[in-house]
Amino acid sequence: MDFHHIPVLFEETISSLCIKPDGVYVDCTGGGGGHSKAIADELNENGILITIDQDPEAIAHLKEKFALYNNVIIIKDNFSNIDNILSSLGIEAADGIMADLGISSHQIDTAERGFSVHNEAPLDMRMSKEGLSAADIVNTYSEKELIRIFSKYGEEKFSKSIARHIVSNREKKRIESTTELAEIVKNAIPARARREGGHPARRIFQAVRIEANSEIELLPEAVRKMFSLLKKDGILSIITFHSLEDRIVKNEFRSFCEGCVCPKDFPVCVCGKTPDGELLFKSVSPSDEEIERNPRSRSARLRSIRKLK
Repeated sequence: MDFHHIPVLFEETISSLCIKPDGVYVDCTGGGGGHSKAIADELNENGILITIDQDPEAIAHLKEKFALYNNVIIIKDNFSNIDNILSSLGIEAADGIMADLGISSHQIDTAERGFSVHNEAPLDMRMSKEGLSAADIVNTYSEKELIRIFSKYGEEKFSKSIARHIVSNREKKRIESTTELAEIVKNAIPARARREGGHPARRIFQAVRIEANSEIELLPEAVRKMFSLLKKDGILSIITFHSLEDRIVKNEFRSFCEGCVCPKDFPVCVCGKTPDGELLFKSVSPSDEEIERNPRSRSARLRSIRKLK
């Protein structure tokens, strides 16, 4: 199977993990296997890599890619279940964990998956190909619920108008395709706004995709699980692609680095709390050269943290 994906911030991510040849590593978002292969190639016969993905097409590709690797374990699941996954494998903690959040190049470029605003396709957007689809959301959510996800996950300033137009149109006919939704969004916003910032439906597609896959809902707890499953001095590296994801990762990492919580007017610390982690760096963005090679990397951010105890 051809599962094309361009790894973003590739060298920076692999370098941040400080890979030990005999270590235990987890790639929470296997995708095309680019990051996974780089990790696996640095491991010896005692090292282990667990690669997770919820997309059945990615899993099929990964199984083929790593067919000759004896130290790579491939798991079809959502990374929010990382605690149960490692427990089922008898693994208590990892030396490094990474996640490349968001949508893969393969998912965007496979028109029939319904992720792209530019291609005619069924309104699907499910990474796992299971559960609530984009069409279900668009056709069954109330106007109030649509406004909520468009505002929260798409940061769309015309959320009310777009939600109203969607409800009006679906009363006449169920909205089934990407092009139908894109056209409704286009007609719901002022003409001047249609010419700003790319396709006018881009933010709505992002919001519906996030809702369909529970991307934001599951992320805070998932990050906490990843950090808790690190060994002492283990490293967690996460790549985000939009401000909502990055804000969550940034805030969770900040909480891991928090020390004394005594009131400021206390002369000495009585809580005894010390930081659980330390940042390897504030954040890393793609270079101009990477953005030129892969424009989709433009919004990516890499954050890494080391567990101290």
